[in-house]
Amino acid sequence: MQYPKILLRPGKEHILGHMHPWIFSQATQTPTQIKNGEIVDVYSSDDKKFLARGYYNGNSQIAVRILTRDQKETIDSAFFEGRFRELKKIRERFIDIKQTNAFRMVFGESDGLPGLIIDKYDRVFVIQIHTLGMEMLRKEITKTIELVFQPETIFERSDVGVRLQEGLKDMPVRHIAGKKLQDEIKILENGISFFVNVQAGQKTGFFLDQRENRKALQKYVQGARVLNCFCYTAGFSVYASLAGATETVSVDVSAEALKTAKRNFELNKIPLRNHHFIEKDVFEILNDFAKKNEKFDVIILDPPAFVKNQKSLKNGLSGYLFINEKALGLLSKGGILVSSSCSAHVTDEIFQKTLAMAASRAGCGLKTLEIRHQPIDHPFNVHFPEGKYLKFYVMVKV
Repeated sequence: MQYPKILLRPGKEHILGHMHPWIFSQATQTPTQIKNGEIVDVYSSDDKKFLARGYYNGNSQIAVRILTRDQKETIDSAFFEGRFRELKKIRERFIDIKQTNAFRMVFGESDGLPGLIIDKYDRVFVIQIHTLGMEMLRKEITKTIELVFQPETIFERSDVGVRLQEGLKDMPVRHIAGKKLQDEIKILENGISFFVNVQAGQKTGFFLDQRENRKALQKYVQGARVLNCFCYTAGFSVYASLAGATETVSVDVSAEALKTAKRNFELNKIPLRNHHFIEKDVFEILNDFAKKNEKFDVIILDPPAFVKNQKSLKNGLSGYLFINEKALGLLSKGGILVSSSCSAHVTDEIFQKTLAMAASRAGCGLKTLEIRHQPIDHPFNVHFPEGKYLKFYVMVKV
């Protein structure tokens, strides 16, 4: 199949050698008669050498997002079938699907499918389309999900602001195919059950990227009093309770999330008598606990992304600094601080410096026991460092 051509500027051919999936507008010659969202072939500046195939958007600083570097590959249902089958095989090789039936099947650029997220919740598949180019491939994507995964339901959660930046005018949340959903579905994660609302929950319903980190926490909580901040539906608290924590305090600003949190405890047959749920802003509750001289053995800080773009970096780091300093004041000596950031603009180096500053302000030391990142279903491609976003530090107060 013939696709329209877009030529690189002279001297820019080397950027394709870095294997990054984006080509910025400054690297391309001004195309003619190419529609936004259209599949294009990228050629060298002299129009002699094929370099890559992807989709174009002249309204974005990212002019082309690469789908393949194989000129023989046509971007159609067969293309998606090949990618989906390959990703399914990788996931099922490294995830124990008898113990875990909820994970990310497609992770955008890192999986060679820029602008597309697909999450599996048992037999419910949730798609999220970020870009105009992927939007124009919607029919092929849906058709191939049905063919490869044979889901009971396909639901869409494209309620992401980046679509507006791409020139799209909607952020759809809707049933796509299969059986209509009830309010909640039940999933299994490392043998532990959770209720998930994929229609109205955070992200696509659950924080799938913390799955292995929730499990890793368990070795630190035996006999501990645990404070779980920004708890959402209390995934960390449930794991902690099952691993022998004597008390958990789960804090979130959402009353609806806390209702589900309590039900997740009940679902796993955990008595609620030593497990408490507080509907309040975390910044306020940390101050409240400090005034009461409360002490905890383990504190978990898993906030939403404080830094959504480079402009918000300074204010976002102030937020991380505040909650970590306050948490250290509530932590017993020898206690465990678990601190996480899901902001891609906050690098490991920046996050570590922020944690060090928080410890200095709290008048204590911190020793790192573990540094963890994303699980197998959220891989970060070494050629695409932007896909490395999750940082998870386990530290002991000294």
